[in-house]
Parts: sequence; structure tokens; C-alpha cells
Amino acid sequence: MKAMRLTVGVLGFAGVVWGVWLMRDDGLDRLVSTGLWLGGVVIVHDAVLAPLVVVLGIVAARALPQRHRAVVAVTFLVWGTLTIAVANVLSGVGGKPDMASLLNRPYLTAWLVLTALLLGGAMVTTFVRSRQHQPG
Repeated sequence: MKAMRLTVGVLGFAGVVWGVWLMRDDGLDRLVSTGLWLGGVVIVHDAVLAPLVVVLGIVAARALPQRHRAVVAVTFLVWGTLTIAVANVLSGVGGKPDMASLLNRPYLTAWLVLTALLLGGAMVTTFVRSRQHQPG
């Protein structure tokens, strides 16, 4: 386990060094912008996302039966990851009116369809699991 942690740490450090190396020719404005973005990510995670997940976990633990908690937790984890991954295109950040090929798809519709599929999958899984636990 110690060797694995060391390997992951070395790879992570190498990734940071590589990223800094790639930014060596960027101007000071871009470096400051990147630093502010990274700081903002940490603040949003620690001040918004982490407490929200804890509160949702507490509510789910009190409101859901034991056999449904794992399905809800996995569904929420997948949905949250999906939502964070597409947050920039859902918000339209990065779109340019003069570039028709940039952000030119119905991202909100795709996200809603995937959300519906996840919810449907969770409901089917919950139904199947509840039928398996019924006697007779």
C-alpha cells in the first residue's frame, strides 16, 4: 500500500510539474487567472459541494430504507460526476457567437436525458431488489 501511495504521489507531482512547464510561456494574466480558478474550485468544493453531499447523505440515511441506500448513493455519485463534468457546457461558458462549431449541440437536452436514464435505472434496480427481498 505504501508503494502504491508513493507511486500515485510521484505521478501526481509529475503531472503538476508538466502542467507548470506547459504554462511557462503564458503571460502573467493567464497565470493569475488560472490561480484564481484553482482557488475558486477549492472554495466551491469546501463551502458548497462537500456540505451539500453530507446533508444529502444524512437525509437519505434517515429517509430511505437500508436496502435502497446503496442504489441511491451510486445514482447520486454518477449523476453528480456527470453534472460536474458537463457544467461548463451547460452554462454556455466558452461559447463564441462567431464560431458556429463551438458548443453547437443540445447539451441541456442530453444532460436531461441522461438524468432521466439514471433515475429510471435507479427505480428499476430498486424495484428488482425489493422484489428479491420479499418472502415467497
